[in-house]
Amino acid sequence: MNNSYQIYLISDSTGETLDRIFIALKAQFKNFSYETNHFSFTRTENQVLKILTNIKNKKKIIILYTIVDNNLSKFLDQEAKKLKVACFNALGDLILSFSKQLDQEASFKPSGQHALNEEYYERIEAIQFTMNHDDGNLSNDINKSDIILLGVSRTSKTPTSIYLANKGFKVSNIPLVNENSIPNSLKNNKNKICIIGLTAEPNRLVEVRKNRMSSLKDNTSTNYVNFEKISQEVEEAKKTFQKYKWPVIDVSRKSVEETAASVIKIFEISKKNV
Repeated sequence: MNNSYQIYLISDSTGETLDRIFIALKAQFKNFSYETNHFSFTRTENQVLKILTNIKNKKKIIILYTIVDNNLSKFLDQEAKKLKVACFNALGDLILSFSKQLDQEASFKPSGQHALNEEYYERIEAIQFTMNHDDGNLSNDINKSDIILLGVSRTSKTPTSIYLANKGFKVSNIPLVNENSIPNSLKNNKNKICIIGLTAEPNRLVEVRKNRMSSLKDNTSTNYVNFEKISQEVEEAKKTFQKYKWPVIDVSRKSVEETAASVIKIFEISKKNV
């Protein structure tokens, strides 16, 4: 890995924001070999110096950081410059620009996004609700959901639900075996819940299901990976979604994040039309 860049991700908090920024950044470059080095809760000059001591005389170093303390941020920039190391503030002047636009002082408080406020506890409640309502469980109080996802097996219902829950949405997901597997309350949908169907191309489902069976070391469920059977499942599901006029998202070539973004967009539109 001599030709790899050493990426130093330095954060004054958990580093979650910085990780996401780097993921989005690296996706823009095809020929980019790297190793990451994570440093969270970096809040003193001594901590900064200790990190920089380890990179003296090393080549191909890039520092990317999120530090809201202005003095510490400047200190890191200055020390990195002495070592002739590329150093970038991932937030740049964004906080200062917002401060000017909003005409108010920023708090410059590390971990501000992790405050134990009402929004935080609502998100925890949403996660608990979603976990309890996974795979058709607790359907008796499904009407408390913000969003309900339906789909045949392996259409990313659970991971999408969990991702949405982390954003504060109470999500239930239901495996679609046939129309009879759908609770009657959803067919009527008097509460105007946002119900969304997830589908995928049959050949994609064959691949995903085979991988799933391989991980479980199960070679008995031949119908589960049969292309004709899966094609029939998908077509029946589409007819059901169409019958009840539920919007549909094809997850074949979508990541969980992309699927969730589409779900949120549909949810926001549905709320406007209520």
